[in-house]
Amino acid sequence: MEGIENEHREIGPPSSPVPYVPSFDLDIWRELSATVSVRDYEPGDESAWLRCHVLSFLDTAYFDAVERTKPRITAPGFELVAIARADGVVGMLDLAVKDATATIETLAVHPDHRSQGIARKLLEEAGDRALRLGAETIEAWTRDDPGALKWYRDNGFSESDHYLHVYADLYVDVQEPDRAIGERRPGLKPVKVFLHATIKEESSLREQFARVHVCRRFSKRLTP
Repeated sequence: MEGIENEHREIGPPSSPVPYVPSFDLDIWRELSATVSVRDYEPGDESAWLRCHVLSFLDTAYFDAVERTKPRITAPGFELVAIARADGVVGMLDLAVKDATATIETLAVHPDHRSQGIARKLLEEAGDRALRLGAETIEAWTRDDPGALKWYRDNGFSESDHYLHVYADLYVDVQEPDRAIGERRPGLKPVKVFLHATIKEESSLREQFARVHVCRRFSKRLTP
């Protein structure tokens, strides 16, 4: 998902879910270019960015990735927004840049504006800027939403590393948190626990926990 407090930081950067964007003809692309523009994020965009962020994630594996303030990307990274003429912020892409690698921290499109090429437009602008900053590769981490996985593959990304996100939730199964932590601290009762695990543990963990996601790295070489 997703430009958020990086819950993937121990293993790799995250990416927010990206809706599948089907192929479209030149006339549609020209219409998009006339009605949606991409520019740098500005402080005045924060409220609209947060609303778009929540709605974009609501029907994805990142449905609970809710922010109250926009996480910032430090230079040389940058933050982009897609602006629709009538609706304001309808998409976003935050990109962190370190040495030769550019990492998508957030990429999302408002559900009312999906399948219009907005995510691709954001990606193209981000790739051009990242090249100028000296990046050679652009990468993202995302969970197991079929539309997001197809979008990355259709846009030239290759899948490589995998690990697991595991949620233990007392309200799903009263025994899940205790299975996750092994031993309670006196006076504290675990209710929800978020964990990382290796991919080789997937079968075992799916038997013990209702919510398990495969987190995948997608990457591609940047070309002028």
